[in-house]
Amino acid sequence: MNKSFGPVQVLHGVNFEARAGEVVSLIGDNGAGKSTLVKCIGGTYTTDSGEYLFEGSPVSVKTPRDSAGMGIEIVYQDLALCENLDIVQNMFLGRERTSGVVLNENSMEKAASETLASLSVRTVKSVRQRVSSLSGGQRQTVAIAKSVLWNSKVVILDEPTAALGVAQTEQVLELVRRLADRGLAVVLISHNMLDVLRVSDRIAALYLGRMAAIVERSAVNQTQLVELITTGRSDSVQGTATSATGVSA
Repeated sequence: MNKSFGPVQVLHGVNFEARAGEVVSLIGDNGAGKSTLVKCIGGTYTTDSGEYLFEGSPVSVKTPRDSAGMGIEIVYQDLALCENLDIVQNMFLGRERTSGVVLNENSMEKAASETLASLSVRTVKSVRQRVSSLSGGQRQTVAIAKSVLWNSKVVILDEPTAALGVAQTEQVLELVRRLADRGLAVVLISHNMLDVLRVSDRIAALYLGRMAAIVERSAVNQTQLVELITTGRSDSVQGTATSATGVSA
């Protein structure tokens, strides 16, 4: 996958793969190309060249609607939640269920409750709580639950623990693992190497728009990850990525 903005090439032959039932973490310093790669996957940007595979078949993704239609959901760092609405209203925002011209509140409330329960979320007292009353961890949980409500197959999480305390971080990381255990492909973007090492199955390191390495979690430690982020290489890391293009899930 290649992507340029005018004369500036941001992604250089990047190969990235998300597999069902696993957490793959995407790491890299600021400006490494993480956001651009995610926006190409999500259809916000179109790629200049390269192949986009979904479930083994080539697809064309030109808009966010295209990626959402395939089952790809992205939870950005700002969460995109409306504080003046309750949990149910946020989870169904823009996708409300109706009976004729009337909102089917019972159906939406039941689906929201079942989704949270299926993810073993126990920190939310009522799905009719306003988001403004929720803690940071609870808001992150709602945003993640919202992303899996629509039979998603791939969930991309952008810095989900960035502003959370220790206990809330623990809750979110447990939820990230449960998503993978349910068979979803989970992409975790994070600067916190301890979080990455805690929940990842594989780790992909970007450096100056190139994929420096894609490695198994068991093959690396924190020092090696920092070296990959800051220099783009680590002589002691096995599993350097190839230059082939494409995204598959």
